[in-house]
Amino acid sequence: MYDQTLLVAVGVFAVIVFLILFTYFIPVRLWIEAQFANVPVKISTLIGMRLRNVPPARIVLSLITSTKAGLNLQIDELEAHYLARGNVQLVVAALISANKAGIELPFARAAAIDLAGRNVLEAVKMSITPKVIDCPDPSRGRSTIDAVAMDGIQLKAKARVTVRTNLDRLVGGAGEETIIARVGEGIVSAIGSASSHKQVLENPDVISKKVMEKGLDSGTAFEILSIDIADVDVGDNIGAKLQSDQAEADKRIAQAKAEERRVMAVALEQEMKARTQEMQAKLVEAEAQIPLAMAEAFSKGHIGVMDYYRMKNILSDTEMRSAIAREGVSPQAGDNPPARS
Repeated sequence: MYDQTLLVAVGVFAVIVFLILFTYFIPVRLWIEAQFANVPVKISTLIGMRLRNVPPARIVLSLITSTKAGLNLQIDELEAHYLARGNVQLVVAALISANKAGIELPFARAAAIDLAGRNVLEAVKMSITPKVIDCPDPSRGRSTIDAVAMDGIQLKAKARVTVRTNLDRLVGGAGEETIIARVGEGIVSAIGSASSHKQVLENPDVISKKVMEKGLDSGTAFEILSIDIADVDVGDNIGAKLQSDQAEADKRIAQAKAEERRVMAVALEQEMKARTQEMQAKLVEAEAQIPLAMAEAFSKGHIGVMDYYRMKNILSDTEMRSAIAREGVSPQAGDNPPARS
């Protein structure tokens, strides 16, 4: 009796395990749903998905959704995309959205966009409904694009760029940051080439036309539909400020050169004073040799006493005339001082 009960329990346990394994490897309910949706799926295909660690529900339900939407997708394509770490539901939703909007988007391109890390559904939505991008991006800390016209007046501009996703260039194409940078560069170039800031203020569309002519969307994932100048404000007079700064710099340079010349003049003056002192010292030294020379002349008999007094009279007369000249009194003609004897 005990052996029979054990056998019955083991049999029931084996049946339960078999049913669990059977329902796991063979999702009968999912197969029935596919058959009623007119999606031909084989039981062997579902078993193969389980063995390849692919969730059959995700693949089959996506296939049912695409078939009901009028798409002709193959289950092998969806399974391969999942094994490549792709988002099968997102790709199917993007394909359905593109098909309803009349946009040609093959499965291979949609899968490539998804595997490239792009949101393929958002790209399709942006292709259907264009997106408006602020230039510059306020989130980057700048609210205007500053440029200077040829007359030196600064202009601050804001632009709104309307773009549409180009699905053909989405893989490998540049993003929004490139569009913003190129549009900003074009606005600066357009304002800088204007002869007067008044010309830009009167016709802001001149900026849009010049920027649109540059083909800024080449190599990007977008197609620029329009560039609208939202606002243009007058900034500082950069030309006058630069001229003022240049004049101030020239002034400082001139002052530095003048100071250099003054210092050189002072140094030269001090040098001349030193040379004068040196010459005076030499003169005093030479004058000190005169008594010695006269004494030697007396001793050798080259001059006599009368010669000496005559020389003294000449020196006295010279000193008197020098004194009269310093006092501003000139002697009358014929008034010669008597010679000393």
